[in-house]
Amino acid sequence: MTGSLPVLRDGALLAIGETMAMVAPMTAVPVEAAETFRLDAGGAESNVASHVAAAGVPAAWYSRLGDDALGRRIAARIASRGVDISRVDIDRRHPTGLYVKDPGRGVTYYRAGSAASHLSRADADALEFDGVAVVHVSGITPALSVSAAAFLAHVIDRARRARVLVSFDVNHRAPLWSAAAASAPLLALARRADIVFVGRDEAETLWRAATPEAARALLADVPQLIVKDGAVGATLFDGQAAMFEPALVVDVVEPVGAGDAFAGGYLAALLSGDGPAARLRAGHARAALTMQTTGDFPDAAPSERTPA
Repeated sequence: MTGSLPVLRDGALLAIGETMAMVAPMTAVPVEAAETFRLDAGGAESNVASHVAAAGVPAAWYSRLGDDALGRRIAARIASRGVDISRVDIDRRHPTGLYVKDPGRGVTYYRAGSAASHLSRADADALEFDGVAVVHVSGITPALSVSAAAFLAHVIDRARRARVLVSFDVNHRAPLWSAAAASAPLLALARRADIVFVGRDEAETLWRAATPEAARALLADVPQLIVKDGAVGATLFDGQAAMFEPALVVDVVEPVGAGDAFAGGYLAALLSGDGPAARLRAGHARAALTMQTTGDFPDAAPSERTPA
């Protein structure tokens, strides 16, 4: 089994992946009954970057956005959270994606043919890693298109050659690809990462790994594996050691985005040089904040600033 990663105390996070315009009711009621809505930025990787920046740790985000009002709104929104968006490309041929959160009923995506689905190996070649300590990616990107899958594989290749740590959130999205189709590609990507986040139920669905220990057996050579189990807590396998930290108790408004928040809190603590227990607690704290809002990020509402 691979040993623990070195302690990090400087360097930025670079999160890479699609962000879409997100429409959600202002209160936790179904879309059909809602009267008012929020229009925000929503994407797993930019969410992670936003949570890292909120902790005072340098964070950047890269993707493609359409040359349209939604793309400009997303860029402004993410930049307002303190995230460096200078690497983002503007695509004048393809639109920004959109998704709608329907509380209690899931999420509907309108992302086919989006600007980010046209990411390619050439885009990966153009990326710069100066000052970057950790690159964060997810299993959403390879499901967008064949070219996006090639892009992600090359990003990981380049990051490893540059001695930049690779953080990978499995993030299986059933509307994009079935568990049968995603199982092998996501396992292969996870095995190439230095840090892996996976839900316990997700690992069971994809790989029949019903326990954290079973997931660890599949990913034995990953230096840091974090298996999240919803309201129960999270288990960290750090080299040879294992540690469990219970989740915080919160009144959940909307759970979507909690996984990104956990990853952001954890990675911010890692980049700050914190120990294993502090990393897990930071992840749970950010997840608790996010679950108290209908958005993917607890931007401003006073009730969202402090977890219960």
